[in-house]
Amino acid sequence: MSLGVRQDGPDTGRRAGDRAATAVPSAARATTPGWRDPRLWVGLLIVAVSVVAGSRLLAAADDTVAVWAVSADAGPGAALTEDDLVVHRVRFSDADDLAGYYRADDTLPADLRLVRAVGAGELLPRGAVGAADQPADSVELPVAVESEQVPPAVHAGSVVDVYLIGDPARGAAASGEPGTPVLREATVVDAPGADDGLGGASGRRQLVLAVPQADAAAYFAAVAALESPLLTVVRRG
Repeated sequence: MSLGVRQDGPDTGRRAGDRAATAVPSAARATTPGWRDPRLWVGLLIVAVSVVAGSRLLAAADDTVAVWAVSADAGPGAALTEDDLVVHRVRFSDADDLAGYYRADDTLPADLRLVRAVGAGELLPRGAVGAADQPADSVELPVAVESEQVPPAVHAGSVVDVYLIGDPARGAAASGEPGTPVLREATVVDAPGADDGLGGASGRRQLVLAVPQADAAAYFAAVAALESPLLTVVRRG
């Protein structure tokens, strides 16, 4: 009786070595960064700086201005309060144009009413608003004035006096009372610049004035009485 002895061949040893060589290492446990991790605070700081910088950039890019606009159609003589107005944000290409309108942070006097019709959604022009005691039968009177006879600061909303004399340079004799204005406390509805429209070619500046009908009739009569009338505009206030 013989005892069998198992003998491992060379292939058996090689397989055991391969299993040992390909043993999978144990996985490392991932850890979540805690509040003490400086990388977390750096990330939060970057986000906060980006938000603040973006907000300031947007605010700087917004060059619109809040101005009053009429919420509904209103005719001459209509009294205005803040309840009749809405705020619109508008970008003005020329900063001087803003002077002809009411900003939303302007305080509107309680005794103002329209001297001409204004449509719904239209910005409220200073030239369309007059005092409560101003006659409701106002008309818009266009006058052409030599550029040097109009103060540069006259714009829509200005209140002016208009003087009328004969132009001595054209051979006209002085008549009437030169010290008396032919139009008093007229509200400027529109005042294009001297370079706008036909005014640049003629050297004159056009003004559109809101005046009572009776004053307009008196103005035309005074102009007709002079051979070479010369107008001078004096700005009040």
